[in-house]
Parts: sequence; C-alpha cells; structure tokens
Amino acid sequence: MGIRVFLLLLLFFCTSYPTFSLHEDQVGLMDWHQQYIGKVKHAVFHTQKAARKRVIVSTEENVVASLDLRHGEIFWRHVLGPNDVIDQIDIALGKYVITLSSGGSVVRAWNLPDGQMVWESTLLGSKSSRPLLLIPKILKVDKDDVIFVYGNGFIYAVASIDGEVIWKKELASEGIDVQQLILPEGSDTIYAVGLLGSSRFDVYQLDVKSGELLKHNSMFFPAGFSGDLSFVSEGMAMAVDFTETVLVSVLFRDGQISFHKTHVSQLIPGFSGPAVTLPSKIPGTFILKTGSSVHFIKVINEGKLIVVGQVGHTDAVSDALSLPEDQQGFALVQQGDGKIFLTVKLGDDWTTNLIDDTVQMDHQRGLVHKVFLNTYVRTDRSNGFRVLIVMEDHSLLLLQQGEIVWSREDGLASIIDVKASELPVEKDGVSVAKVEHNLFEWLKGHLLKLKGTLMIATPDDVVAIQKIRLQSSEKSKMTRDRNGFRKLLIVLTRSGKVFALHTGDGRIVWSLLLKSLRKSETCENPRGVSLHQWQDPHHHALDENPSVLVVGRCGQGLDSAGVFSIVDTYTGKESYHVGPTHSIAHVIPLPFTDSREQRLHLLLDANRQGHLYPRTAEALGIFQHDLGNVYWYSAETDNGVLRGHGVQKNCVLEVADDYCFGTRDLWSIVFPSESEKIAATATTSSNEVVHTQAKVTADQEVMYKYISKNLLFLATVSPKAVGPIGSVTPDESSLVVYVIDTVTGRILHRMTHHGSQGPVNAVFSENWIVYHYFNLRAHRYEMSVIEIYDQARAENKDVLKLVFGAHNLTSPITAYSRPEVFTKSQSYFFTHSLKTIAVTLTAKGITSKQILLGTIGDQVLALDKRFLDPRRTVNPTQAEKEEGIIPLTDSIPIIPQSYVTHALKVEALRGIVTVPAKLESTTLVFAYGVDLFFTRLAPSRTYDSLTEDFSYALLLLTIVGLIVAIFVTWVWSEKKDLQDKWR
Repeated sequence: MGIRVFLLLLLFFCTSYPTFSLHEDQVGLMDWHQQYIGKVKHAVFHTQKAARKRVIVSTEENVVASLDLRHGEIFWRHVLGPNDVIDQIDIALGKYVITLSSGGSVVRAWNLPDGQMVWESTLLGSKSSRPLLLIPKILKVDKDDVIFVYGNGFIYAVASIDGEVIWKKELASEGIDVQQLILPEGSDTIYAVGLLGSSRFDVYQLDVKSGELLKHNSMFFPAGFSGDLSFVSEGMAMAVDFTETVLVSVLFRDGQISFHKTHVSQLIPGFSGPAVTLPSKIPGTFILKTGSSVHFIKVINEGKLIVVGQVGHTDAVSDALSLPEDQQGFALVQQGDGKIFLTVKLGDDWTTNLIDDTVQMDHQRGLVHKVFLNTYVRTDRSNGFRVLIVMEDHSLLLLQQGEIVWSREDGLASIIDVKASELPVEKDGVSVAKVEHNLFEWLKGHLLKLKGTLMIATPDDVVAIQKIRLQSSEKSKMTRDRNGFRKLLIVLTRSGKVFALHTGDGRIVWSLLLKSLRKSETCENPRGVSLHQWQDPHHHALDENPSVLVVGRCGQGLDSAGVFSIVDTYTGKESYHVGPTHSIAHVIPLPFTDSREQRLHLLLDANRQGHLYPRTAEALGIFQHDLGNVYWYSAETDNGVLRGHGVQKNCVLEVADDYCFGTRDLWSIVFPSESEKIAATATTSSNEVVHTQAKVTADQEVMYKYISKNLLFLATVSPKAVGPIGSVTPDESSLVVYVIDTVTGRILHRMTHHGSQGPVNAVFSENWIVYHYFNLRAHRYEMSVIEIYDQARAENKDVLKLVFGAHNLTSPITAYSRPEVFTKSQSYFFTHSLKTIAVTLTAKGITSKQILLGTIGDQVLALDKRFLDPRRTVNPTQAEKEEGIIPLTDSIPIIPQSYVTHALKVEALRGIVTVPAKLESTTLVFAYGVDLFFTRLAPSRTYDSLTEDFSYALLLLTIVGLIVAIFVTWVWSEKKDLQDKWR
C-alpha cells in the first residue's frame, strides 16, 4: 500500500510541472518595443469639437502620423520609402490627410480617423521642380472638390475624392522656378508665381476649371535677385537683390508687375550686410536676417516698409494662425538661461501680446528649430493657445498654459551607431531581500505561481503573477546581474545627441547633446559618424568608469574638419572633447590598452596620416612597440580599387607632432571598371570569440577552421547591374565574390554567380560567410554560404599525434606565409528581400550560431546556421543526421515561430546589433530604425540556467512530498514487519 502511494505522488509531481505554459504573463519580460516618428518638419492641427483632438505631422524619416494632442501618443502612422520624401501635408474636406512626396510626383489621401489610404495618384513629368501643394477652402470643378499640385514642371488639378487628375498644364518648359501657387478667395483664376534664372519675375494666370493659360506676364530686374521670394500678400512679394543690400518689393496685380527698391541701411541703422529673407507665412510681414539679428518688417502703402520688431537669430517663429474677427496671430519663441519665452502676437499689432509664458527647458534639448501654433476655446469662451515645438535634438513638445503637456524623444528614430556598456557593480550590503520585500510576500508570490502551474489561477491571479514577475525580475536595476542581461545601450543619433538605454525596459537612463556636434561658427554643418569603446575597465581599473568615443565631422565630405568627444557611460558626462581638428576619414580601434585600460585609436585623416589617441607617453610607447603589426584596408568604391595600408615613421610637419604617423601602401587590387563595381564588404566582429578551431565531422575526421581577423569578404557586380532589380538582363549581369587577406592582399577564394545582381547583404563570422543577392535567371533571391578550412593542419587528424604532441597546432601563424586553404560552398533560394543581416554572438563562442535577417517587411528573422551548411546532402547518412546535418532542399524554409520580433515591426529597419551576455547560452539583440526593439535569444535554448518562471515552490513541495512519502512508507513497512513477526 505504501509503495503505491509513493509512486502515485511521484507520478503526480513529475507530470504536473511540464504543463506550465502561461504565455500571456510572459509578455514584456524579455523584450521591449518602442515607436517613434522622427524630427517633425510639417504639422497640421485638427481640433474639431466632434472629433478627437489630434495633430498630423510629417517627419524627416518620411513618416506621416496622427498624434493625440492630450498625451502625444500615436493614433496611426505610415512610414514611406527611403526615397519617397514627404514635401508637404495638409487636410482636405476635414476628413482627408493629403501628402505630397517624391518631389511632387506622388500625391496621396489618407483617411483622417484611422489613417487608411483612400487613393494615390502618380504625377509624371520630365523636369524636376519645387513641389507645391494648395488646398482651397471651397472650390468645386465639375462637382469635385479640387486640390492643386505643382511638381515635375506641371501644375495639376486633382479631385480630392478619388485622386483623378482633372487637368494639367506644363509651366517649366522655359526653366521657370515656380515658388508659389495663389488662389484668391472667390476667384476662378489661379496664379503661379516664380523666377526665371535670377533676374526675371514671371506670373502665370490659369483658369481653375480647365487649366487654360489666360495670361503670362514677366518683367526683368537688372540687378538680379538673391534667394527665394517671400510672399506677404496675394499680390506682393519681397526679395533681396544680388548684392544682398537692397530690398525689392514686387507688386503683381491686374496683370501689371512693378519693382520698388529700398536699401536695408535705411531700415536698419548700422547695417553692413548681407541680408537674407527667411521663410514665413505672416500676412503683410516678412522676416529679414542680418548678421546675428532677425528683423520683422511690415509692408504698408504699396511697398513702404517699417521695422516692427527685432529678435536674436536663434529664435523661432510660427506661421500665421487665423483668429476671430479676421485677425492673424503668430508665435514667437525665444530662449535664454535654460528657459523658453513664448509669445503670441497679432500680425498687425506687434506691441500686443496675446500670451506671454515662460517655460523651464532642459538644456540638453538644445535650441528651438520649429514652432507650430494652434488655438482652442477655454471654458470662459476666451482664446487659448497650444504650441508644438521641435527642438534641436529632434524631440517634440507640446506647450499649453505655460507648462509642458507632453514630450516625445523622437531623436531615437535616427540612430547612427550603437555600443553596449556594462552597468556598475552592485555595492556591498545590497541584499536581494530588498527585491523580495519580506517572507510573506515571497510565499504569496510563489503560491500564486503554484496556482498558475496547476492551472487553477483566476484572471486576477494571472494579473498578480504578471505584476510580481515584473517587480521581482530585477531587470530594471541599475547594477550588473550575474547573467549579464542588464546593460546600457549607448546610441548616437543624427542630431548629435547620445542616449543611454537600459536593456531591461528600454528607458532612457541619461542623454547628452554634445557641444562638439552642435552648429557653431567653427563647425557649420556638424554630423555624428560613429561610436567606439574608449575605456572598459576590468580588475585593477574598476575605479574608472567605462566611456565611449564619439566621432563626428563638420561637413559631409571626408576632408571636413573632425570633432570627437569622450563620454562617461555611467554618468552621461562629457569628460573630454576635441575639435574642430584634423579631418577624420577612418577610425581604427587598436587591440592595445594602457594601464587605465583606455583603448588606443588611430584616426586617419584625408591626407592619409594617422593620429594616435590618447595622446599620452604611455600610449605612444605601446603603439611604437607594435608599429609594424598595424594594418588596415580601404575600399575606393567609385574607382574600383582595394588597398592595403601600414604605418611608417612620424609625419613630416612644420610643427613636430610625435603622435602623428605617416602611412604607406602595401598592396592594391584594381577591379576592371568595365566588368566589376564594388557592391559590398564584410569583416568579422572584433569582439567575436571562437571556442575551437577544430570541427569534428560525422566520419570522425577533424577539419580545422581557417580563423583570421584579417580576412575580408568583398562582392562586386557588373556596372550595368548597379541599378534596381530587373534593370539588366541575366546575360549582362554577374556577381563576383572574393575572400581577401588584408595584410598581404592575397585572394584566398573567388567565385562568380552568373546572371545575379545586388543588393548584396553579407555577414562574416568565424570561418564562414553568408551573403544574400538576387538571381535574375531564377527570378528569386538566393543565399550562399562559404566555409574556409585550413589545409595545412589537415594532417593532424590522428588522435595519437594529438596525444603525444606530434602535431603543428602550436606553431606560430603568420599572414605572410602562403595559406593552404580549401572552401566549401552552397547556394539556396530564399523568399525575402533583406535590408540588413547580422549573426548572434555569445561569451565563449560555444553556442550554435543564428543568422539574424532584417527582412523587407521590417521584421527580424532568426535562421539556424545549420540550414546554411554547405555539407548538406539530399540523403544524409545516419552519422550525418546525428551530427545535425539537415537534408538538402533547394530553398530555405521560413518558420513563423523564428521571427524574433513576433508580430511587431521595426519600421524603416536599418541595423541589428548583437551583444553577448555572460550566460553562454544567451545573446542580446537590438534592432533599430524608426522603431526600436530589444530581446534576448538563446539559439541552443537555455541549457545553462533555469528559466525565470521556474517554480521553486513546486520544487520545494515535491521534495517535502517525497520526504513525507518516504517517512510514511517506512512507518507502514515497520508496522507490517511487526505484524508479520507476531503471527
């Protein structure tokens, strides 16, 4: 009897544990997803009483979105293609959002409440021109409400209901630059106004119903115009002459054109030039910038000018807003001492301020770049104002009644580079009991988990379990964990701002708008370039904080002046910065560190001179000791040349610089320009760890991987195949891939794919390369794999040689000795087009690899490397099956469960970064584009740890139950033995 009870209890506890599968309460425990829109460049408010208050915006990331005015949340959004730049937006009929994009070539209508696209029209033309959009308040042509578009040299009348083009008229046949479309209220004539060259002013008058050209007037201005026109009314424009010292009033009414000149010095005492008109939409007023000041000039009495106000050049002005009683108002934002001074003025009365608010502003947001004004009716029937502000760091804020209602960090939609950093070590005395609170809470939590395990939890219990897990997971703590899951992601954005994101929940730990990457007189057009690990303290240097090197340029070209800063990753403070200084064409992180564990970097300028940092005597000594072992390569894509470089003696300069070194060319490969053009390159990750060089096959043979950090994968395509897919025939296109040693320039492997073209996406890991391209003959995408093995070590297959040391595995390896390598390769069809590709990295390199594919659908797919094993055969042997080789198929299967992002999208996906955790089975994955996504992956499952939802309470009950069962059976056994002895 006792044995039966024991077996039943054992069977119950053993079978009850595997049934635990509460997927709902695991959401958000290991991953997070954040949505952004980018830097706003256009905004239109929609605040009708019957509808939800919202603002429609378009951004520099080609996003059109509807935001909630109460909280700043996204109602809906659409991310257009990278080449489909949004030119203008507006609202038609109170229910359609109209977008004009691709230089005036594409106009779309979106449903205002839900963002569904209603129609799309493509406006074809032969000449590029300034895109313009005009939506009349009330205008019908053949019972259709009409919108007017100017693009590609044509003016179009488009029906706002279905997007049908009612009529079109070419205007740019003579090369005119149309700058404004004007439709006077109640008129049947639309005016197109612009300049031909820099000296002729043109006005076209067209019939709004038929597009017929009614009149064309033009007039030459001998002195010539400088810059764009500024329109102050329906019949007047302002401009600056070619000398930039004279203002020109242009009147164009009733078919007559006249010019009136006014010297700027007559309006602004002490003016010395130059003068520039700024874009504005304030009726009767235009804005003139002179030096460091901005002047508001009002136009009265047919060209008479009066200066009504003056502000600093850093201030921002909104467009005019219609107010009751036919008045116009505009917002003026000024900054100083960490505050924003917001003023709303009347367009015809500069002295009257409708509101005058002061708002505290974080100085890390920088200057105000754009202002959008909106009005609302207060409860007392007076007019209130809300202001949407775009800051220098691309963040978006809504101000109302002197307060920041909400803010969005949309600078994170334009990440340039990412680096991971460790968190501080947990201090002594910090107990895990602080997380668990007390014993009662601990028991309560595990009892709830036990109810979930036994599938008897109520919905309230499931919610409680979720809450307890989020609290006790410790994922948001600001200290390191033993598994290495908690880290900081240091990201550099296009605005020059650096953010630190916590991997636990994606929150912003700190942010820093770098001074070196802000616009200044010495750096007119700063831009961030890359991030590099500067200091990563270990052991004896733990008193130092880790830091990153932020590199930037003061222009687009490689010869632009360079700037760089060193930022503490714990505090977010800039500890050191340089610039503008020598140009920075390339940054080489060297494999050397000093006593403070600062990594040495060689910064190459446009003159091919190397500058060593940090500039210390210790760093100089370390670098000079290994001077002859520093090599790098450069790929000149336009010229089709690959070069290898080395370091030589110090630079020859007028002023001696011990930290400047000359470079020399070691080798070069010139690809024939008529048949090959460089399409892609790939190298191994500098922090990748290879566990073993040996690979044991199914027949017990050993193949040795050819491992070298100096290998480069390079792909070239035919010059005709550089364009989009299908732009060339298969016979005219080919893809050639190379594996090159960058120390000697020796080509280790070359292979040609005939009838194939790019784009090529490749990843290089250990001894293998996987690359993706398009096969024109098969009309399908393909993925190929190349594995490189060391033939020189092939004789070390005998186990006895390995045991007795009769092998050459410990002999030194040099890149100058001719390597004996052999390769294995295979190609497979693949379903998706790719945007990017990456590979998982782990701490020791033991765990199997997964290839992370960023698909054209903006999702991340994890593909097991075994699917891309070149040794796959149609009928693998039993030994090969035991090794894990999958039977050969012509295409790679897509398993829905392999999508790392699940049902989510990382809109406009640009990159995937993988970071090894301390736990060997796990790697951290961060994908970024307009959105951000983070998760943890275990390619070979978590074989080295218990899962976070492991039920310790159930384990304890099982042990207690077994002990009780053993004790009960022992008592019963003793009684039975005693009874047997009495018989």
